Amino acid sequence: MPCLDIKDGRTVKGVNFVNLTDAGDPVELAALYAQTGADELVFLDITATVEKRKTLADLVRRIAREINIPFTVGGGIGSAADVSLLLNAGADKISVNSSAVKNPDLVNQLAREFGSQCVVVAIDSRHVAGHDVVHTHGGRTPTPLRTQAWAKEVEDRGAGEILLTSMDHDGTKNGFAKTLTAQLTHSLGIPVIASGGAGHQGHFAEIFADDDADAALAASIFHFREVDIRDLKQYLRQQGVVVRL
Repeated sequence: MPCLDIKDGRTVKGVNFVNLTDAGDPVELAALYAQTGADELVFLDITATVEKRKTLADLVRRIAREINIPFTVGGGIGSAADVSLLLNAGADKISVNSSAVKNPDLVNQLAREFGSQCVVVAIDSRHVAGHDVVHTHGGRTPTPLRTQAWAKEVEDRGAGEILLTSMDHDGTKNGFAKTLTAQLTHSLGIPVIASGGAGHQGHFAEIFADDDADAALAASIFHFREVDIRDLKQYLRQQGVVVRL
């Protein structure tokens, strides 16, 4: 799953959530990924919450016109009205993070109104003083929440998927957070998407080994053409991973 992190209308990528660099036009990248075999696409307006504004619905609409794969949108979503706007713009699923931490009942509300299959809870996790800690506001703000407990709570509240990003691994290209991801995958009954740290094809095979993740998301290696999605899926098939070709 390619991820488009959006800032000022452009796709960006950083390391450990900082030092962002431009990675291209999001509409062009989305079209490319849909054409080259991506299973799903994720769009995260990474500064919407910090800037206290709504997600860029017009950009979502432009991307949706170019793709034919499931499309998850996150950033600045705080109400059912926000979700309706984005679904009408072409999103298939929405992702909430900071707003869910601030108001956990939002997860229940959205699941009741739109269905659990529509509700993805994104968890940005950093290892702090021996614990995996949930962060909000684009990774800027630590919370008292522990990652595994929060994931279980949002599952119980009706979330349909967890998008787990390891802030420690993000952008490092040293591999996914296999242990943390496996803890969530094997303790929850909903899909867990691993995010943060992909650097080469082998890292995807590692995170899928032992069923430690249900899906794997990456950004820079796709944006900068370091890994081709079709080649990656062929490689995974050869490694015994069940993928759609």
